[in-house]
Amino acid sequence: MRLQRAALMCVTFALGGCATAPLERAGSLGSYDRMSDANGLVTKSQIRVNKKDLLAAKTVRIATTVFPARGDVALNEKERRLVANAISRELCLRLSERFRIVAAEDDADLTVQATVTHATPTSPTASGTSRALSLAKTVALPGVPVPVPRLPVGLGTLSVEAEARDFAGFQKAAMLWARGANSITNSARIADEGDAYDLAADFGADFAKLVTTGESPFGGMPALPPMDTIPVRLGGAPKYVACEAFGRFPGLTGMAGQGLGLPPAWTDSGAKASPAPAPAPAVNSEQTLTQ
Repeated sequence: MRLQRAALMCVTFALGGCATAPLERAGSLGSYDRMSDANGLVTKSQIRVNKKDLLAAKTVRIATTVFPARGDVALNEKERRLVANAISRELCLRLSERFRIVAAEDDADLTVQATVTHATPTSPTASGTSRALSLAKTVALPGVPVPVPRLPVGLGTLSVEAEARDFAGFQKAAMLWARGANSITNSARIADEGDAYDLAADFGADFAKLVTTGESPFGGMPALPPMDTIPVRLGGAPKYVACEAFGRFPGLTGMAGQGLGLPPAWTDSGAKASPAPAPAPAVNSEQTLTQ
């Protein structure tokens, strides 16, 4: 298991090869009451969930992920937009496995909204050096697959909070999430937003699992992706038309770009359009959520 190996390397050898992400609150959730710790091996998280109501839901609409500018996050608007869209697109794909995804203007049992609360930029210099070292190793040992960890410096982070509300605005699931890139499993991209962009997919997978199952996404054996999602990841049409609003996955071109350490913007065209956020119903305080 990739994440377990990464965590074991970080803890056992204490190489400083894991970046630390802050678990922050941006105030976008309807409630932060009674959230409990649900940490993974390389992820800090707090969750709150009403499993019964989530399992009864059939339809979901996905509001555009918000990534506001802030003085201590050195990512420009284009970079923030790319990271935010990567979250929305991953959520749409993952939630499509159980729910019917509807357009922003349609009624739905659940509305999902995510907000990026913090991101530490990747150091392009450190990433470039890591790529150069990896290339040098490949040249020195042609034909021999020798994994070369990236330098344990200049690693990026991502922190996100998200919730799923019902049609009346009651919160049915909420998550605070923070993860830093590590020098073992995260590829070095020569871009400020490189690690945040890659971590966006990890968040989308974790929150979608919380909403889909009504249980913590951490722990247990990782599941293989459903076969019908593979063509979508390769750049094919999504299962539901509503997901087209977030653009297609960059497919093989994106995978090649990641392998070469190219900036995400070189292979990911982002959202097909600029979808308006789904209208948020009035938020209500609910005291019946169960963990």
